[in-house]
Amino acid sequence: MENQPQQVTPILEVAWARFAQMDAASTKRAKAHLNMRRWIAALGVLATLFAILTALYPENFSPLGGVVLKLLLIISPILASILAAFVSKFFSTGDWLVTRAGAEEILKEIYAYRTILQKTPTRRAWLEKRLEEIQRSVYSGMNGELILEPYTGVLPPAPRFSPKYPNSDPGFHDLTGNEYFSYRLEDQLRWHTREVNRRQKERTRLQWFILIAGGMGALLAAWGPPISLWVALSAAFTSAFIGWQELRSLDSVVRNYSKVIMELNILFDHWKNLEGEEQNQTEFFKTVRSTEDILWGQNVEYIKSMQEALRDSDLEEEASLINRVIKEQRESDRRFKLGIADAMGDYTREQLLDSEETLTETFKSALGTLSEEASSELVQAELAAMRDAAKNIVESIGGGLVSSLKAIQAEFDGVEISSSTPPSVLNDLMSRYPKTMDVNG
Repeated sequence: MENQPQQVTPILEVAWARFAQMDAASTKRAKAHLNMRRWIAALGVLATLFAILTALYPENFSPLGGVVLKLLLIISPILASILAAFVSKFFSTGDWLVTRAGAEEILKEIYAYRTILQKTPTRRAWLEKRLEEIQRSVYSGMNGELILEPYTGVLPPAPRFSPKYPNSDPGFHDLTGNEYFSYRLEDQLRWHTREVNRRQKERTRLQWFILIAGGMGALLAAWGPPISLWVALSAAFTSAFIGWQELRSLDSVVRNYSKVIMELNILFDHWKNLEGEEQNQTEFFKTVRSTEDILWGQNVEYIKSMQEALRDSDLEEEASLINRVIKEQRESDRRFKLGIADAMGDYTREQLLDSEETLTETFKSALGTLSEEASSELVQAELAAMRDAAKNIVESIGGGLVSSLKAIQAEFDGVEISSSTPPSVLNDLMSRYPKTMDVNG
């Protein structure tokens, strides 16, 4: 569909700019939050791994390597705790959800302005008033801290409204029924269909990871000591996957998007079934109202589910090695009732408790012995050897350079360097001066 020539209306330009600003802020903060949570989960798993390696295989590392391993064991849960505190301080309010709600509400009013209100004389004043109300609502929802970066890109903002797509909404002219159907209804139906399939794949993948990690824990527990200590790592992975699934609220999102797809499909089918004059203004406005109500309801439901996921998420548990192991022990009852024998489940729980005690003692031991091992004779000998090697390299380079300069001094000892010195002598001297360690000639 060809984009019509359009005149940029000031109030629409303002509305698109406010939408783009809030949309960009929401996307940026949401990505930062997810990246932080990934690091917290990964550091918890790494802390478990380092504890197991320290407990089971200390003899496989050099004295210096053992010190490094214990440093990693100590640092990883500390870093996880620091990140957890940071996220709890600066991300717990879910401010990106507030700006997301503001952006979607502005978008809803933009389409109302360009469709249902296109013949209304006071629509500019109406849209200005709605922008004012939405911005005040966002400000209040963010506890009086409306920190947004200026938007300097194209309007409507890419990639959501990219001009390179033939059916992309140009953004400023009043819309006909078929244009609204293509730019808004059909576009949102495609987006939600694509997104619900992506979220379903993510949910299935996480469920497989949880089942595999739980099964590996049962297998390692049945193996017996010392291999059974690795069940703690399996438990850490399982807990991380479950926590990530709950944070993403995938079950709620899939159900929410599925409902939107169903409702939009009904509207899609109805509009496509209308012939000629049946696609009149009444049907056009009815389609607009129904579509915007569905999309706004989906947005409200999505934000509600995400806020509930944030409230249910316990960052302190995710940042704590021991609490993660205990949580996995509690969750093991539910997992093993799905098909693993009760006897195997009981044995696994016993192994998890043993692993917890062993890892706790290992961690305490690492804290108590780190400085002692760092000052041991073997570690100090390794460090001394490294210093001697560096010193020999420096002396070798310096000695070679000094000897080269002395040789040049002896050869040209009787030559007077002045303005009357022949150019050939000066050139010979300069060519012999070492640019590297090697002496010419």
